[in-house]
Amino acid sequence: MKIGVPIEIKKHEYRVGLAPHHAAAYVKAGHEVYIQHDAGVGSGYDDEAYKAVGCKILPTIEDVYAKAEMIIKVKEPLEPEYKLMREGQILYTYFHLAADKALTKACLDRKVIAIAYETIRDKKGALPCLKPMSEIAGRLSVQEGAKYLEKPFGGRGCLLGGVTGVLPANVLVLGGAGVVGRNAVAMAVGLGANVTAVDVNLDALTEMDTRYAGRVHTLYSTDEAVREEIAKADLVIGCALIPGAATPQLIRKEYLPLMKKGAVIVDVAIDQGGTCQTSHVTYHDNPVFEEQGVIHYCVGNMPGAVPCTSTLALNNATLKYGLAIANKGYRAALKEDPGLKLGLNAHLGKLTCKPVADLYKMEYTDPDTVL
Repeated sequence: MKIGVPIEIKKHEYRVGLAPHHAAAYVKAGHEVYIQHDAGVGSGYDDEAYKAVGCKILPTIEDVYAKAEMIIKVKEPLEPEYKLMREGQILYTYFHLAADKALTKACLDRKVIAIAYETIRDKKGALPCLKPMSEIAGRLSVQEGAKYLEKPFGGRGCLLGGVTGVLPANVLVLGGAGVVGRNAVAMAVGLGANVTAVDVNLDALTEMDTRYAGRVHTLYSTDEAVREEIAKADLVIGCALIPGAATPQLIRKEYLPLMKKGAVIVDVAIDQGGTCQTSHVTYHDNPVFEEQGVIHYCVGNMPGAVPCTSTLALNNATLKYGLAIANKGYRAALKEDPGLKLGLNAHLGKLTCKPVADLYKMEYTDPDTVL
């Protein structure tokens, strides 16, 4: 199979779909790998590193899309890429279709085979290709939140861990039992903050109670609980997730006046629509905005800020599925692996992801009927 890796054109996205030694696995398996010139530079890999493992370098993104039978990316295709996608081409990347109706329509109109990292499941039912980026985003959320709590960045001027004789800051993690949430909780606890984790998964909250032995407060998620807790919070991490579907908006606009002036919301779930009604996507060069006195951090590709870590973590998770698709052909690979089949979001003009079809009131096609 001919594999293509274009440069990510999302603003301030430095990750790359394949690192050289992951690309080498495709070459070793007999596939041709085409890398766009300088695609890996943001993650620390020059063209020579790819040539050394047998990849071919192409000058433009148009060349890569025209040559490749399967495109391997990190972020969802953006509008300038829609016209480059062609019928029958496999796109293997994050899509987050529930947050992007235009992209959903483009995938259907261009009749591509869209296999989304974020909806692939493993034998345990977990989300293996989403997990590494969720871990990174969870850890970054506290790091960034702590920074924007500083007064020069518009925040209240709180140190998360406090100091002798001064209470620590209050950190509220909405969706605290998920992968993002657990990592955010770990970071916040490590910095000495007073942490409350809110979720609907009582078993996971019980595990958290046991693990932290009372150092983390756990709370079942209801509208009233969220309303009460955000009034106390200095930093809110929003990371609730429904795989493949829009994120539940737990923080309503009318709740913001209850919050402390200069408090910070880090909306990690923004790429699936956001946990807060007042959130909108921001970028690394201008990551925050203020709404009713509350600082919102809503970068849609948080792990892109640490590409040396996140490119490798993502490649480690996606490689085996990508090789299965390339080695066996997508139909055989998806038929053999029910979890990988769940990654099929669109197929030759048909929408094969039910949560997205329900959200947009579009016709849903069962993947079994198209494979």
